[in-house]
Amino acid sequence: MGTDVRLTKHHGAGNDFLVVIDLDGTVGLDGPVARALADRHRGIGADGVIRVGPGAGDAAVSMELWNADGSAAEMSGNGIRCLAQAVVQAGIVTGETFGVATGAGLRTIRYVPGTRPSLASASVDMGRATLGADVEAGMGEAWATSVDMGNPHLVVFVDDLSTVDLDRIGPDLSSSVTGGTNVEVVSPGAAAGSLDLVVWERGVGRTQACGTGTCAAAAAARARRLVGDRVDVANPGGTLTVELDDSGAVSLSGPVAYVGVVDVDPDDLGTSP
Repeated sequence: MGTDVRLTKHHGAGNDFLVVIDLDGTVGLDGPVARALADRHRGIGADGVIRVGPGAGDAAVSMELWNADGSAAEMSGNGIRCLAQAVVQAGIVTGETFGVATGAGLRTIRYVPGTRPSLASASVDMGRATLGADVEAGMGEAWATSVDMGNPHLVVFVDDLSTVDLDRIGPDLSSSVTGGTNVEVVSPGAAAGSLDLVVWERGVGRTQACGTGTCAAAAAARARRLVGDRVDVANPGGTLTVELDDSGAVSLSGPVAYVGVVDVDPDDLGTSP
């Protein structure tokens, strides 16, 4: 690319993203560049990289997303909430509520600043959860449900997360679906009607949280009458809250935090001295 690019880093419950604001389309961001930026040893490090582009119609801005391995992704519930903080901090949007065009369709954000400039809470209307058939999980008595949140998920229900070797089953289950799928392994939480979750994300691996996966897990559990219309889902990096209605519409809310800003020439990443 040959020139410095400014990125801000944010996380939602530990699920971290680099955000590039590129309203005029001059940043040549693509999969290989995103992979170099996301590398935790030779780059900046992140679960994903987001390009903020211009909006149109009801969307104030648009969102383009790459996973850590450089593959494109349709949507991220935590990523879009990180994007919200980036565009609010940059003064691109000023209202509490605004629309974002994503690969999964228009999403509406509600952003509330926190007690410190680096902290906020954000909720997003995630569209509808479309549940597929129950499938074999290959894990004894465990059952699994495929869920479409605008991106693919496989939700596996177990009695005890401590018995699950996610590093072993995650890659296998993720690659069992053509094109790959995100894998959430879920068990009942400590509080009634809550869930505990660990996740293996397509194109990333084990992450601290997954917004769309949290929504998929809550929708699948509600269909089985294991939870109600409001579900607290404990991810390894923090708790996210999902609200569902009978139409299948899903809302996700939780914290978002600003980490810092960096200027980097992507051409310098991943090279040896």
